[in-house]
Amino acid sequence: MRKGWLVVNSFTNWDKFKELYSMLCDAARLHSINLKVKPSYTLLCDITRGSFIIEQGEKPDFIIFWDKDIILAKALEQMGFRLFNSAEAIELCDDKALTHLKLSKAGIRQPKTVSAPKAYPSTKYNDLSFVRLAAEELGFPLIIKERSGSFGFQVHLANNLSEAEEIVKSLEWKPLILQEMIKSSRGRDIRINVVDGKVESAMLRYSTNGDFRSNLTLGGKAEKYDLNKEQKKAALDAVKSLGLDFAGVDMLFGESGEPIICEVNSNAHFKTTLQYTGVNIAEKIIEMIVIRIYAHD
Repeated sequence: MRKGWLVVNSFTNWDKFKELYSMLCDAARLHSINLKVKPSYTLLCDITRGSFIIEQGEKPDFIIFWDKDIILAKALEQMGFRLFNSAEAIELCDDKALTHLKLSKAGIRQPKTVSAPKAYPSTKYNDLSFVRLAAEELGFPLIIKERSGSFGFQVHLANNLSEAEEIVKSLEWKPLILQEMIKSSRGRDIRINVVDGKVESAMLRYSTNGDFRSNLTLGGKAEKYDLNKEQKKAALDAVKSLGLDFAGVDMLFGESGEPIICEVNSNAHFKTTLQYTGVNIAEKIIEMIVIRIYAHD
């Protein structure tokens, strides 16, 4: 019997996550794979010895790692498990500053981005000089993002220096990036799903309530979108540079329509992708794994 683990976060027990897990398990069954959902707490490791605290029984053929627990991911890889996506790729995507550094090295177009100096819980951002310096480079309005976050909740808009300083102060010491706003793409972007080096779907997302963000979780709408060659190449180059097996790429529209990579998500939700494009990304992920793991069965 083919078998795999779907490693998930122990604490995000929301319906939207459970639906995603079910889609992956259903897709696995179509290929005679028993995909077992494993909350991360069931895989507690002694990281000094490379062993599980709780006996796991039969080892899986592969692991779909749907969490951002980098230590656990690296521990599992060190124990010899094959992860989709890899620990390194997830780590690069989970920290937006690391994402932009990697994309920059690959020469991929993205918004101008400044990483805030490191602060500590004991100091917080007690000197805001860097905000003014960054604003002089980026202009207003500008975007302030926590370096780790999902669904647009940790993304803030500042229209002037006073607002920018207040936002930074309110975030106390959380790692941040400050980013130019691509005005030509305000309230709209493209979500592109890439699996195994192929673009599988794309949808245009747009705000309907004046929000500068297009996230569907925040009330945005979406529709199927046909990418041009330049947009497709930019998405594939971004995913390749980050070493991802599958990903959701968020792409902005430049002033002349040129593609600008905003973010790359290693664990992009895809229920709405099925709804708006008719493409089941769960099936595409499982098909990729079948080729990579079971090609010689």
